[in-house]
Amino acid sequence: MVKTVLRGLPAGLAALAAMVATPALAQDAALDSGDTAWMLTSTALVLMMTIPGVALFYGGMVRKKNVLATVMQSFATTCVITIVWMVMGYSLAFTDGGGLNSYVGGLEKFFLSGMAVDSLTLTIPESVFMVFQLTFAIITAALIAGAVADRMKFSAWLLFIVLWSIVVYSPIAHWVWGGGFLAEAGILDYAGGTVVHINAGVAGLVCALVLGKRRGYRTENQAPHNLVLSVIGASLLWVGWFGFNAGSAVAASGGAGMAMAVTQIAAAAAALGWMFAEWIMRGKPSVLGIVSGAVAGLVAITPASGFVAPGGALVIGLIAGVVCFWSATWLKNKLGYDDSIDAFGVHGIGGFIGAILTGVFAVAAIGGEGKSGLFDGNAGQVWTQFLGAVATIVWCAVATFVILKVVDVIVGLRVTQEQEVEGLDINLHGEVVQ
Repeated sequence: MVKTVLRGLPAGLAALAAMVATPALAQDAALDSGDTAWMLTSTALVLMMTIPGVALFYGGMVRKKNVLATVMQSFATTCVITIVWMVMGYSLAFTDGGGLNSYVGGLEKFFLSGMAVDSLTLTIPESVFMVFQLTFAIITAALIAGAVADRMKFSAWLLFIVLWSIVVYSPIAHWVWGGGFLAEAGILDYAGGTVVHINAGVAGLVCALVLGKRRGYRTENQAPHNLVLSVIGASLLWVGWFGFNAGSAVAASGGAGMAMAVTQIAAAAAALGWMFAEWIMRGKPSVLGIVSGAVAGLVAITPASGFVAPGGALVIGLIAGVVCFWSATWLKNKLGYDDSIDAFGVHGIGGFIGAILTGVFAVAAIGGEGKSGLFDGNAGQVWTQFLGAVATIVWCAVATFVILKVVDVIVGLRVTQEQEVEGLDINLHGEVVQ
């Protein structure tokens, strides 16, 4: 059973699953100061992706009257998810759930019970691993905010992310990284193509559909108020992503180095892919386009980063840049949904592309024995990746819809028309940008 679970996990998280299944292994582990130093650094880098990364990236793309409300969502999300993760999120994701272990973990680590100074996960302190995974939970929730910008109540947002993190994020993290059924099936998701990006993107789409369009959508000028902020935010995301992907090795190793290399290549390729696609279609390459393309490439390489070679990363990045440009422009316009900052177009579509292409380009020489894809002789991995993505989409979509309806009954989801017209900054927070 343990061997079956390990096939679907990255090298570091596979060892974690083995430790959960066989506690005696934890006693034999020894602290490695190099691994610990790298994971402390990676944790700080990933936290930087939300504050200030996502905060500035999204804050620059809304209208001036809503910039503080948008930045506030990222900052408050960091605070709220930290407490949720400490209380039960970490436990639900990374402990043995007994008879329900295929779907969710247990409450063994409720309020981080039993986590001591000398507790180890692999070769690093469990406290470091816990906070590293916390930063993933934070950014996943924060990414959804891009789809609800300009129109969601702050109280509704807070209640939504609490429930969503518990009901959606932690169980799906368990499915993939905690020994759940997707791990047993052999899905490859090194750093969160399904857990983070498909999850956040689909949740964002459902939120956009349930909330409805912004007032004045396509009839008023709703252009970004400050693209310089968005460029700074995207740049911080790019740098932080090295902690996101290379940190998922849970070691200062050759695997971490390769994950860093392919992350850089894919991001650059996607930025250029989006830029040239836009240049051809619209006559000019935009600043918003190239930074959005870079983020799309970072999203797409996330699940593949521990499994593919540089050539595979180049192709993944180029495909992600072009397809995400299409989804964030033509597809969104065709379907008519108002995903304000393209959470679905970049993260949902980009995450899906990355998940499937991981099954195409994964090579055992990079990811290890049993972690190969179509071009390395394992065509079945593409189907496994597809099923994992679909399972994530279905649970996320259904659960997100139900949570939104519950929140709507309790506090209401959307601000009033007057508040939306005047701006969320002054009405929700009593402040304005001068």
